[in-house]
Amino acid sequence: MTEARSPELDKVVEADDSDLKELFVQYIGNKLQPETDEITVEMAVNVLAEEFPEFLLAVAEENFIRGYEQAVVDMDTK
Repeated sequence: MTEARSPELDKVVEADDSDLKELFVQYIGNKLQPETDEITVEMAVNVLAEEFPEFLLAVAEENFIRGYEQAVVDMDTK
């Protein structure tokens, strides 16, 4: 069995949307020093997991709970 991988992880993050995003992209670039100047979503997730795991855990838990609640609703409507 192969592990599913979201194509979103390979997307390059554009830092021109907000000041926070620009700061975060610069931080990731300084920390990881990629060969190119491109920062991907996967790089951002990995840095968040290492530097701010409680934030990523809260997002993951909320996503799981919403998915579970939606599954219960879907089962009730069938």
